[in-house]
Amino acid sequence: MSLLKYTIRRLISLIPILIGVLFLSYVLTRQMEGNPYQYRLSDSARQSEIEWYWRQVELLGLDKNPVEQFFIYLGNLFLGKWGESISLNQGEPVWDLIMESFPKTVEITVLSVLFSAIVGIIAGIISSVHRNTPRDTIIRLIALMGVAIPVFWLGIMLQYIFSYKFDSWVGWSLPGTLYNNPGQSPRIITRLRLLDCLLTGRFDLFWDTVRHLILPVFCLSFISIAGITRQSRSSMLEVLELDYIRTARAKGCKERAVINKHAFRNAMIPTITIIGLNFAGLLGGAVLTEHTFNLHGMGVLTLQAINGRDYFVINACVFMITIVFVLVNLITDIIYGIADPRIRF
Repeated sequence: MSLLKYTIRRLISLIPILIGVLFLSYVLTRQMEGNPYQYRLSDSARQSEIEWYWRQVELLGLDKNPVEQFFIYLGNLFLGKWGESISLNQGEPVWDLIMESFPKTVEITVLSVLFSAIVGIIAGIISSVHRNTPRDTIIRLIALMGVAIPVFWLGIMLQYIFSYKFDSWVGWSLPGTLYNNPGQSPRIITRLRLLDCLLTGRFDLFWDTVRHLILPVFCLSFISIAGITRQSRSSMLEVLELDYIRTARAKGCKERAVINKHAFRNAMIPTITIIGLNFAGLLGGAVLTEHTFNLHGMGVLTLQAINGRDYFVINACVFMITIVFVLVNLITDIIYGIADPRIRF
């Protein structure tokens, strides 16, 4: 099967997942009593407020049965009508809230995944090649620490050491919170701060942004590094015991070529799964890191929307995170097909 047909087939299989998650999120939020706009009406509401309320009910189909409401909501969602915030910022379009928060989380997540993938794969290969040596023991110990240490505690410790103590120890420090000064922001093009700094030629802001991102990216990626290292080590150890590896060594291939050319490609297939799941998981689960480093991203927005019963913001956040999961799964499947053509059949 060609790569194009394989990709189309995988894409079609992911569509029911997207619709199913949307349906579940919609049903669960609508289990709360009443409808969203009732909570903006007080007992002494003016006639204009009551009329506005009924216009919103009619516009969103909240006066219809649940099945009709869902299909109206689904149609509005794909047409770009995401509704308005009810409690977080009353009257502000939900899409504006998402576009303000989503790029921040994407930026820190992409950097965290790239850093954790590179470090984790290299550490896993080194650990497997030097099995049961002091080098292997140290890497396994660090990986175990990454699994055991709570992310919020790690973030606080990083802030204490590198933002507070380092200034008195060595005379320099790293920022403990992310950039919040609008006056020091580049012209918005892509909404990704690092990329906008490069596109607008603001290299001073670029390096300042990099400094602000070092601690949160390391904090968010530390747990991922542990998982990728363990998976890479396990896969490499399994592949290195196969017959074709022994044959390559018997023919006189250099050990570097055996590791990098023969063993690495096959060993990385399970690791690709871990990296893909880490990306989607970090995007939706970075609440603690975002809160610790004062990053108002998707995680914090989702939590605030749940606390404020802001139904439309909750549904939009779930929708965006689901799309990322679907796309990451699709990209992972495509990489599978490229790395091992046998998977396409």
